[in-house]
Amino acid sequence: MSKANGSLSTFSASVDEQGRLVLPSELVNRYGFVPGTSVQIDEVTNGLHLHRPTTGLAKVYIEPSGQCNLNCRICVRNLWDGPMGMMSAAIYERLIAGLQSLEAPPTVFFGGFGEPLFHPEIVEMVSAAKAIGCRVELITNGTLLTKELSRGLVDAGLDLLWVSLDGATPESYEDVRLGAELSKVIQNIKSFRAARRPGHRPTPEIGIAFVAMKRNIDDLPNLLRLSWQLGVSQYLITNILPYSQEMCSEVLYNRVLHEVTYIPSRWMPHLDIPRMDANITTQAARHYIHRGGYNLSYNGDNLGRANDRCPFIERGATAIAWDGSLSPCLPLMHDHVSYLSDHPRSSRRYVIGNLAKQSLYELWNQSEYVNFRQRVQEFDFSPCTLCGGCDLSEAIEEDCYGNTFPTCGGCLWAQGVIQCP
Repeated sequence: MSKANGSLSTFSASVDEQGRLVLPSELVNRYGFVPGTSVQIDEVTNGLHLHRPTTGLAKVYIEPSGQCNLNCRICVRNLWDGPMGMMSAAIYERLIAGLQSLEAPPTVFFGGFGEPLFHPEIVEMVSAAKAIGCRVELITNGTLLTKELSRGLVDAGLDLLWVSLDGATPESYEDVRLGAELSKVIQNIKSFRAARRPGHRPTPEIGIAFVAMKRNIDDLPNLLRLSWQLGVSQYLITNILPYSQEMCSEVLYNRVLHEVTYIPSRWMPHLDIPRMDANITTQAARHYIHRGGYNLSYNGDNLGRANDRCPFIERGATAIAWDGSLSPCLPLMHDHVSYLSDHPRSSRRYVIGNLAKQSLYELWNQSEYVNFRQRVQEFDFSPCTLCGGCDLSEAIEEDCYGNTFPTCGGCLWAQGVIQCP
């Protein structure tokens, strides 16, 4: 039996005569707690945190296209010399067959390093995933979201449309999204909203993804106010990942990676604070608390708990590039260079295999991939984001703990700094 608890639910479990925790069947099926699976458990304040087993596939990121109609200032594609094609019908058919063979349909997310709406068959791709019972989400820059395409996505059964908006004024938005017009994107979102089926909770939901940096962070309050008028129900704010030396000056997390507040330590005094008004009265105290060298918790929830946690592993996710290559996550889907603490860090593509040659089931269950997922969940990598002081941190080939390619100690997704929907 469960009850609502905000956006989540509270379930009742039981303990059998041998002291084993018996979970409700709904949770067993949803999270893949099948007999024989290994489950990582963290002891937290006044409780336990159970991680999703690494054996169950629950979310598939699909890159329909490596191409895009914009030339955004923040995009890796500005410095990318790899091939940028579109997913073929044959690859997608094999993918759908693979999804259909799974015990439970996963969430399908259309995104990647290109613009999904650039693919001419994107509506049909959404429809095919919905037809086999998947929840389907898609992220777009919004410039190609015509009325006709909006109606097609709604009729196809899309569950959630994410739109990337990085500014609340034409000047700030168009300074980032080069080649786009804010007024046109806003109108496209309104048209999409009007095309939805009416109801108390109309679908598809609309989400806004915002890449925060020094040049646009002051726009965030106005963007949140604007989005109320657009029927937005979900927001995701992420930091910028600089792909060039120039963009390093835009980051908003130079200190946070090194502050003990976000690094749980038994050697630092633990400070637990309650909910409190954020206003001029509390501003100085809150600032001191965050910068005071404490192992900090809010109402029992430790701020450092998000460290060393791969969101792709925790979601039971995998990523499939436009050419059918399967990788463990979006950052490992293509070769690229990013910057960590102003130093270049080379990331080589890590491909488990290709759908043209193997099924989704075969790729997901390859021993190499199974072992990698387990290794990342344990996260015994060198702390490159905290240290970053040696040559090994400049690539993902090996680290000072003896791990070899791919090493994840310098991954900003695993430190809660960079986020994907």
